[in-house]
Amino acid sequence: MKVILLQDIPGTGKKNQILNVSDGYARNYLLPRKWAIQANESSVKEIERRNEAERQREFERRKEAEDLADSLKDKTIVLHAKCGEKGRLYGSVTTQEIAAALQQQHGLNIDKRKLELNEAVRTIGDYEVQISIYTGIKASMKVSVIAAE
Repeated sequence: MKVILLQDIPGTGKKNQILNVSDGYARNYLLPRKWAIQANESSVKEIERRNEAERQREFERRKEAEDLADSLKDKTIVLHAKCGEKGRLYGSVTTQEIAAALQQQHGLNIDKRKLELNEAVRTIGDYEVQISIYTGIKASMKVSVIAAE
């Protein structure tokens, strides 16, 4: 019997997948629990239409993320921090401070958990920060730490 899954079922398949399962499995397990519906011509067309719409939304999200990554490449974040005589900071610059500076200087609201520093920022200088914008899309930005007066 052909069925369309309404949710992910471990060992069977993913949501909106069209499967050919045994009649007993469909009648006694999937259909009574409302985990699947019987596949007919109209329901298959509806699922295909939904899948195509989801692919289109995913393409648009990815395109938007790539555009944002391209716009971030040439930008620099400037942070002012208190430091000692030899340029060593009192404490360190955190991803939260970088996210706040990104919001203030460039108007981009990016979560601090999406920022990745290669090394701890504990001295004055220029650093590279990776921003995870979307699945598989990352952008590099330059963070410049300057001594506060």
